[in-house]
Amino acid sequence: MSKKRQSTPVVDRRRRTGPEDVPEAAEHTVTPPAWRPRVDPGPLLPDESPFRLLGTEAAAQADPALLKRLHRELVLGRRYNTQATALTKQGRLAVYPSSTGQEACEVAAALVLEERDWLFPSYRDTLAAVARGLDPMEALTLLRGDWHTGYDPRAVRIAPLSTPLATQLPHAVGLAHAARLKGDDVVALAMVGDGGTSEGDFHEALNFAAVWQAPVVFLVQNNGFAISVPLDKQTAAPSLAHKAVGYGMPGRLVDGNDALAVHTVLAEAVARARAGGGPTLVEAITYRIDAHTNADDATRYRGAEEVEAWRAHDPVELMEGALRARGLADEAEFAVVREDAERFAASLRERMNGDAELTPADLFDHVYAEPTPQLREQAAQLRAELDAEAASHGEDLR
Repeated sequence: MSKKRQSTPVVDRRRRTGPEDVPEAAEHTVTPPAWRPRVDPGPLLPDESPFRLLGTEAAAQADPALLKRLHRELVLGRRYNTQATALTKQGRLAVYPSSTGQEACEVAAALVLEERDWLFPSYRDTLAAVARGLDPMEALTLLRGDWHTGYDPRAVRIAPLSTPLATQLPHAVGLAHAARLKGDDVVALAMVGDGGTSEGDFHEALNFAAVWQAPVVFLVQNNGFAISVPLDKQTAAPSLAHKAVGYGMPGRLVDGNDALAVHTVLAEAVARARAGGGPTLVEAITYRIDAHTNADDATRYRGAEEVEAWRAHDPVELMEGALRARGLADEAEFAVVREDAERFAASLRERMNGDAELTPADLFDHVYAEPTPQLREQAAQLRAELDAEAASHGEDLR
């Protein structure tokens, strides 16, 4: 006779109603012996509210020369934005992503870097590039459809303006890591919008930067919208600065319209990176006053009251108020700065009035060190089309 097989009791772990349902061996579970907290998350957490300085007692200790420099760059930056926006309406620029309202972030990012450091801007950060010393004509070259980048990145230590979202972030990490391996005292500051934090490149860059302890500072300009998508449709995190903890780096939250506060936070992060302390993620709470670009209708996704509320927190007016409060400047001095800004805009306007002399065949230059078969085929096709058109008009269009 065959013996009846005894079955082993099966514990249903999906539905537990009480201690009697838990196997005896599981009653004394302990933390796995190999596990330990990798880092203390406390020091990595951002402040509960955005850090600010203007309008507080701490602002009275700020360097007067720095306050005046920040104010001047803010005024020039505001005029640069309005002039570039006007150039799109005149057909001199194909598109312009304005940073009006975000000038404090742009200016602070440029001023905290040493000459040897690198800036990695997004498409909206032409003002940061100009504030760092780039010729404004060269900063706008790409946006008028002329040439590839518009400037030599190595000469000015400014990476090409990145139109694809967040792709500049891994590049910044790679450069910073390579510089550290070579022993160069270099910090990379990478700028990105809140929309860029939803991209995979953002995750990859922060993860590599933290693991390698690369000397990188990530500045997220949270202006509330990724084109028309509000932040609460992108993330459920308490803040974007909180994301830093998941990668093992400090997160800082700052009032992005307070130029002194942004400069202070970024300067601390740059100094930390240069000293070997690794990367920092800074989230600046700011607002895009203008539309996403001149091709966008912002009234379709936000109301006028919201925009006006942010106009009351204007970075230029905040800085002027701080200078007045300390007796560091009066209306006459403000007028001098505004006059300088007008001359700056007039020069840019005059230089942009000339038509660019374009050579269509240049489209294929500097794409690869050695042209691919596809590029050679396309270049030959373009030459044939230009020759045919030139023959019909009796001129050389190449």
